[in-house]
Amino acid sequence: MFPSNLSIWLVLFSYNSQMDYEPPFLETYKTLVLNHLDDSKNEYSSLVERSCELPVIDLGQFNGERDKCMKEIAEAASKWGFFQVVNHGISQELLKSLEFEQKKLFYQPFLNKSEKFNFSSLSAKTYRWGNPYATNLRQLSWSEAFHFYASDISWMDQHQSLRSSLESFATRMFPLAESLAEVLAYKLNTKSNYFRENCLPKSSYIRLNRYPPCPISSKVHGLLPHSDTSFLTIVHQDQVGGLQLMKDGKWVGVKPNPQALVVNIGDFFQAFSNGVYKSIKHRVVAAEKVERFSMAFFYCPSEDALIESHIKPATYRKFTSREFRQQTEKDVKQTGDKEGLSRFLL
Repeated sequence: MFPSNLSIWLVLFSYNSQMDYEPPFLETYKTLVLNHLDDSKNEYSSLVERSCELPVIDLGQFNGERDKCMKEIAEAASKWGFFQVVNHGISQELLKSLEFEQKKLFYQPFLNKSEKFNFSSLSAKTYRWGNPYATNLRQLSWSEAFHFYASDISWMDQHQSLRSSLESFATRMFPLAESLAEVLAYKLNTKSNYFRENCLPKSSYIRLNRYPPCPISSKVHGLLPHSDTSFLTIVHQDQVGGLQLMKDGKWVGVKPNPQALVVNIGDFFQAFSNGVYKSIKHRVVAAEKVERFSMAFFYCPSEDALIESHIKPATYRKFTSREFRQQTEKDVKQTGDKEGLSRFLL
């Protein structure tokens, strides 16, 4: 059944025709929108309780006040699952350079992005948008993204400036993530070389995100509620806002900090720490009139890396990174949602 106000519906469907770089969300998900547009339970804008200031950790104090800094990192990882870092060593010049290249990439015609933007070593899923497995509006992400594994960047000969910015970003993000992971492992009394042996640059990746303006912003997410399949995720976001995390059973908005990077614990670290560090569910809300950009670095183990906790009794059974990803892909295809760590409980 069509919405009662047909004129509004026609306006919505003319939305994507205005700019040729926009993914055709409304056309592609027409059936979902028709069936659920009037469903009041899909109103997300009123569900946020408050905004919050994430713990801010000054990494510049690491040399002078090492123990204090390490304690702050571990406490934030266990109490929040999220924290911010300043004096992190990633220059504003580099971040602005990648922001510029990111916008050039997303402002290409949609057909270019979806069909012609291919590098010889990359998979077909480098460019992603929406959710092809969505069965209702609650499962639709109003966003588009490019995924780049470190091993793929070197093949981007036809996009030299983008390649240069991505390589510089990955080169600086990887040691930052490794250092934070080793601090967290040390606070667990785990002193092995696990991360140096199992989390290599080629298994980590960069995700560039764009959240277009959304004419049905109260009905869909910018990015679905989820936890990350990683050990750590490090995010640089613009000042638009929209990132929210689940805290004490309620959604809270994260205030953007232009000087900080946002760090969050991923599923692998929650399992590795036996639940000491928390992989918190988070999301991005859709906005009606503004677009949002972010870039994320996912610090991940190799496919054969075994994830298990040395803290007993164990909460999760041991599993490989490949096994976890395969299970996640299966769940998403079958249900539209990620089940995650609940599949690996003992």
